[in-house]
Amino acid sequence: MKKPLKIAVVLVLVGIALQFVPRTENYSEIVPDTDLLKAYDATPEITAIFKKACYDCHSNTTEYLWYHNIQPLRFLIDQHVKEGKEVLDLSEFKNYSNRRQKSKLKSIISQVKQDKMPLKSYTLLHGDAKLSSLEKETLIRWTENILDNY
Repeated sequence: MKKPLKIAVVLVLVGIALQFVPRTENYSEIVPDTDLLKAYDATPEITAIFKKACYDCHSNTTEYLWYHNIQPLRFLIDQHVKEGKEVLDLSEFKNYSNRRQKSKLKSIISQVKQDKMPLKSYTLLHGDAKLSSLEKETLIRWTENILDNY
């Protein structure tokens, strides 16, 4: 067998073997009292905006699509979610100190205003996660109202 063919066979076998690596899914049916939306009695409109644009990467309720089960995509997505929750975990928001909560709220406003969130790489695969101007304004206004009450 020629070298390129051997390499191709090995890569295919490794790819198949990777599909059997177990994973722990980042999903819980239970919404804790520490969740941002629950803690601040978010309206259905605000909840819908946060769920579609933020919660897959920044909460305990990641919704996995079919391609999340294919390695190496699964590894990349799991890593992305882990990193997203390290920066901001909306499910644990009320466990943050008041100072950190304020900082995170300001960051949400800033990131949305500057079109840094949701990430472009995320909205490419999740077109519905892209926020309209009205949704951005609504999310920013709601977040500013929380900040004003601190």
